[in-house]
Amino acid sequence: MLKRKEISPVNLVASHLLRIQETDGHLNSFIKVLSDTSQKNAAQAEKEILAGEWKGKLHGIPIGLKDLYYTKGIPTTVGSKIYKDFIPNFNATVVDKLSEAGAIIIGKLQMHEFALGTTSHNPHYGPARNPWNTECITGGSSGGSASSVSAGQCMGALGSDTGGSIRIPSALCGIVGMKPTFGRVSRHGVFPLSSSLDTVGPMTRTVEDNAIILNAISGHDINDSFSSEHRLSDYTSDIEKDISGIKIAHPQTYFYDVIDEEVVCLMKKASEHFASLGGKVEPIEVPILEHTLAISGTILLTEAAEIHSENIRTKAELIGNDVKSRLQQGSLTSGVDYVKSQRARTIYNQKINNLFENYDILIAPTVATGAPPINDTSVEVNGVQELIAPLMARLTRPQNITGLPTISLPIGFTSKGLPVSMQLTAPAFQEARLYNVANQYEKISVFKNMLPPI
Repeated sequence: MLKRKEISPVNLVASHLLRIQETDGHLNSFIKVLSDTSQKNAAQAEKEILAGEWKGKLHGIPIGLKDLYYTKGIPTTVGSKIYKDFIPNFNATVVDKLSEAGAIIIGKLQMHEFALGTTSHNPHYGPARNPWNTECITGGSSGGSASSVSAGQCMGALGSDTGGSIRIPSALCGIVGMKPTFGRVSRHGVFPLSSSLDTVGPMTRTVEDNAIILNAISGHDINDSFSSEHRLSDYTSDIEKDISGIKIAHPQTYFYDVIDEEVVCLMKKASEHFASLGGKVEPIEVPILEHTLAISGTILLTEAAEIHSENIRTKAELIGNDVKSRLQQGSLTSGVDYVKSQRARTIYNQKINNLFENYDILIAPTVATGAPPINDTSVEVNGVQELIAPLMARLTRPQNITGLPTISLPIGFTSKGLPVSMQLTAPAFQEARLYNVANQYEKISVFKNMLPPI
């Protein structure tokens, strides 16, 4: 519609700013709304489009940024009190790429402090709230990104994923979240948490929207030493391809050890949907999965403690208690344990990669329950009280160890009306395959046409 000049980017951005104004008092999705800047850039986009200078599918589209992406001249708080006045003098590479594609940055989004948490319950900026039930968490750490997209405050957002921080909130808020292959998207100008685990990616209402954003932000960057030079492809080109004959592995151990029965039932229905599309879903066993929490926890907390070593030493009183305790825990990890975890990671990755010699996709639930209440610290799962913070990331962290691309998408609701999602994993740099499979599933699902009540 923008390309055909049926609507104006000025009006499109204005309508989203109005939506933010009407709903953010309930959701707390934004740390900073860029009203003036976004309206100015929308006016420029309108001039370009009217002049026939069409930049592509993101031209004039309002996008939000998790507040750990550097934005030149605009504060980047990393969800913390320590960085509340930090104003970068350059943009993150992906922010420049979005601007080059014509996207309009509409604001900086709420997050768990330092991206080190799974609830987005922030002691400095308040909790991000779930649009499906504002008394429930969004998940973290990209909570504001998920709630803003789900509630229609922006048309897409960027998050980051170190232990599940794109997929967890996407699952709990009922949207699509992609953790690309490690190195696929530049992290230059993205405040780090764990150098060997961090990934950045898009969060959207639909699979196709997600692919469009990943098209814009992917690519090698000489400023990121972990950036891959692997060949790029158009992630939307095969999105409508028939998936008949696709082989899907469905691990039964670990992912179903601690999980709500409603999620189990919805996963069974999702498997049946794939069968109706011509896919073959096979249950498999992956015993080594039971070691993934120890592997990822040791690596993540040790690297995070190194990144924040000066903050721990000189500004610990400014850090929220939950994040501070985890950073202090990471500081106490021995070098021997860190090396052992990296060695175990290599073995685990080899075993997972071997699975793809016989299968095209791995399928698993994203989160073990629907979104828990904000004020609760534990949730009952099949009669047992489970701590919420570790439970949220239990099923997502294995995919961060491998660095393999993984997409989360909705598959239904709990009896309380809260979203439930599954995650699909493919071999390295096979994001196009994930988008194809996810899109075919989405087409037979009614979920994407459903909106939160707010």
